[in-house]
Amino acid sequence: MEQIKTLIIGSGPAGYTAAIYAGRAGLNPVLYSGIQPGGQLTTTTIVENFPGYPQGVDGTQMMMEFQEQAARFGAVIRDGSIVKADLSNRPFHIVDERGNEMLAETLIIATGASAKYLGLADEEKYKGQGVSACATCDGFFYRKRTVAVVGGGDTACEEAMYLSSLATKVYMIVRKPYLRAADIMRKRVEEKENIEILYETNTLGLYGNDGVEGAHLVYRKGEADEKEYDLPIDGFFLAIGHKPNTDLFKGQLELDAQGFIVTKGNSAKTSVEGVFAAGDVADPVYRQGIIAAGSGAKAAIEANQLLNK
Repeated sequence: MEQIKTLIIGSGPAGYTAAIYAGRAGLNPVLYSGIQPGGQLTTTTIVENFPGYPQGVDGTQMMMEFQEQAARFGAVIRDGSIVKADLSNRPFHIVDERGNEMLAETLIIATGASAKYLGLADEEKYKGQGVSACATCDGFFYRKRTVAVVGGGDTACEEAMYLSSLATKVYMIVRKPYLRAADIMRKRVEEKENIEILYETNTLGLYGNDGVEGAHLVYRKGEADEKEYDLPIDGFFLAIGHKPNTDLFKGQLELDAQGFIVTKGNSAKTSVEGVFAAGDVADPVYRQGIIAAGSGAKAAIEANQLLNK
């Protein structure tokens, strides 16, 4: 059975940065890239808020450069996913999708979180061409344009407020007749002049020849006064939550109510010694590439400290 000092699951900014640091520390890390090599940044187009890229950079290209840097320091990058992880004893028994078994002295989990979508075919069709799940990442491209935010919770209100400082007009598409957000957030969006809330409204689809040009909406679906109409917009932002990719670790690690891995204090340490979490899988708040990268470095440093006790 293969013996590994540091196994990293996930290949976004957190996973690759952890591999860079672990490689430089001589830990001979092995990284499994998972079902979405490069993570969520590969679903966007130009990344402009990551330091070191003054002209912006294609998300996929940036992750390829992260991977090259990790490989330069000796990280072994493997395609595929981990399907079983027994964390009851250290070294941890890990199995990949091909049935290969490993014993890992330390484990860094960087499996990320997946944005929740409505399930419309058009969301996939226009992904990166008007559809986004991150206003902070992509809002800049919609300066002085018209956008819509789907959702009625705190996150949706925060996204709408952020976009309102950039876009000319922001619509909030809310399926309920009220906002679920805290009172202070609700008041902020209600009082913002360029935000309009479309209550009891659902999205049926999107349209556009070269990217999103509008949304097909329905007001009070299934009711007597149901009304379908088209809303011209340039950008469609999903803000209905994120699902952390932690199913593999349920019952083995401490998770919060939303399923995110709980880390100890300001560290990457989890409830199991030798297991560290980095990036969006342990971050329900910020969900930014730069923060994920920093947490990946933290996880690798702490893994190295444990191994050198």
